[in-house]
Amino acid sequence: MLKHLKTRLGLTGLFIALGVLLVWLGPGGPQKTAIDPEAQAQEPGHVLEDAEITLFGDNGNVLQSLKTPRLIHTPQSGETWSESPQATLYDSDERQWLASADVGTLNTNTQSLVMSGSARLIAPDEGWQLDTEELHYDGLTQHAWSEAPVLLQQPPQQMNASHMDVWLNDSQVRLSDGVRGTHPPATQR
Repeated sequence: MLKHLKTRLGLTGLFIALGVLLVWLGPGGPQKTAIDPEAQAQEPGHVLEDAEITLFGDNGNVLQSLKTPRLIHTPQSGETWSESPQATLYDSDERQWLASADVGTLNTNTQSLVMSGSARLIAPDEGWQLDTEELHYDGLTQHAWSEAPVLLQQPPQQMNASHMDVWLNDSQVRLSDGVRGTHPPATQR
């Protein structure tokens, strides 16, 4: 009996020592982990289907609007990603300029828009269109530009260039680097 008592006391002491060791090594239960602000800033706040977003200027005029079948907005960064965006840009005379692409990213804080993949800018009043792979637009200055090769068309004329700038308020286009064009003579009837 004494032998059984010694064994039980030894086992009980061993269990207590093991428990103390486990508590000393690390407390059990859920651990608190710090929230990574960088990761949290990348989490979308809104995912919308068939969305339209409109940005207004300080005077209440519409500066730009964007229609898209899918929109993902991340409020912490002010970034809005859009699929197949169709943008309407407005200049100071409230003329409309149409832009489209495969993908768009709108920063609502800076009112900048980047349209990538088969990007197109159309000036309906002037009758020309510009095609490029990446189109940047600053909504505060109504300035569009591309660092990628561009094709500017106003049938039957067309011009290619390595870079382009468009100032919507002035209806001014500047093509630079490697500019080449086709300007057929006017035909008489």
